[in-house]
Amino acid sequence: MKLNFDKIEFKNRRAALLAKMADGIAIIPTAPEVIRNRDSHYPYRFDSHFYYLTGFKEPESVLVLIAGKEDKTILFCRDKDMEREIWDGFRYGPEAAKTEFGFDEAYSITQLDELLPKLMGNQSKLFYSLGASREWDVKVTGWLNKVKEQARTGVSAPESIVDVRQLIDTARLVKTPYEIDLMRRSANIAATAHNRAMSVTKPNKKEYEIEAQFLHEFYKNGAQAPAYTSIVASGANACTLHYNANNCVLHSGELLLIDAGCELDGYASDITRTFPVNGKFSPAQKDLYELVLNAQLASIEAAKPNNYWNAPHEAALDVLIQGFIDFKLCKGTKEEVLENGDYRQFYMHRTGHWLGLDVHDAGEYKDKAGNWAKLEAGNTLTVEPGCYVRPADNVPEHFWNIGIRIEDDVLITKTGFEVLSKNAVKSVADIEAMMAEHKDE
Repeated sequence: MKLNFDKIEFKNRRAALLAKMADGIAIIPTAPEVIRNRDSHYPYRFDSHFYYLTGFKEPESVLVLIAGKEDKTILFCRDKDMEREIWDGFRYGPEAAKTEFGFDEAYSITQLDELLPKLMGNQSKLFYSLGASREWDVKVTGWLNKVKEQARTGVSAPESIVDVRQLIDTARLVKTPYEIDLMRRSANIAATAHNRAMSVTKPNKKEYEIEAQFLHEFYKNGAQAPAYTSIVASGANACTLHYNANNCVLHSGELLLIDAGCELDGYASDITRTFPVNGKFSPAQKDLYELVLNAQLASIEAAKPNNYWNAPHEAALDVLIQGFIDFKLCKGTKEEVLENGDYRQFYMHRTGHWLGLDVHDAGEYKDKAGNWAKLEAGNTLTVEPGCYVRPADNVPEHFWNIGIRIEDDVLITKTGFEVLSKNAVKSVADIEAMMAEHKDE
């Protein structure tokens, strides 16, 4: 079975974590399979922390790392079982997994309860994410108790437990060239899907018909799944941030907001575009759209190395608040609106989040002192300002039910930034030209 991953990449990640550990044992399980109903399962998705260190996608797997004078990497996985493969598909088994994925040792998952207490004995620290899974907490506690029972024989249990996910999260914040290549490809697939959606959108179609275009493009171009439940929100639905019913009719004169991305070999893209159902922005729609677009462009310009994480958000707010004042949505000076928070009636979320193996990826936004993290080369994040105008007495009626968000995936480089999702059109002129080109299809 051909592997679509770089073995050395994952071995290097394990080595880096072992160096951080210095001494002790780490236990990192993958995610369980989840039953949807009766004997039908949800599509399986591995745990991101486990996958980051292994590249191994099978369920019922555990990674064990032992740091010390002699580092050791151990995988526990399902046995090779030809009978089960007839029903459920290929599985590596310990012997092949050890060779193909570059572990020092590999054992059957059925040996976990037998071997873990032995491996944990005389280890100074246990690196494990306590509280992340009740089931695994029970297992780990049981193994610790078995080690403690051996105290009279001179075997000691780990004296402390360290959250291993925090160590992994720090590493995941800075993407390697291997990861950046995957994220470029993931973003390009999603960008192609957004362009396709614009080209086929017409009045009287259903939101779910447009969602289907995304699934078509994702799978056709090699993505394994949507990165999250797509938001295809027309008209007033676009003012609901996490709308996902996707079952309404598209009406001429409304905007269509689509927030959709794909997952490629574990790595997510996350793009939002907003465009007119009939292919032409109304004056009010155009005013607010260009306000959000200008806010996004200013925000992207602030996404540079050594800038604080909050700098893009502050840049977006500066543009948006002035626009809200100009369009009579907010009253007062820019400083007053910022201080009293009136802008939150129309813009209530932050301007981005980390992006990677998870859509809202691992990593802290502030340090322990409460200071915003500094952006550095290799960080990947979204930049997504928006404007959502629900009907209200203090709102001009021509803006009612307009919801707009523009979101791109951005890589911080040594000298600035790279917009990974740049191929998804977003200027008013480009959107209208694309939709006009396909109007009669």
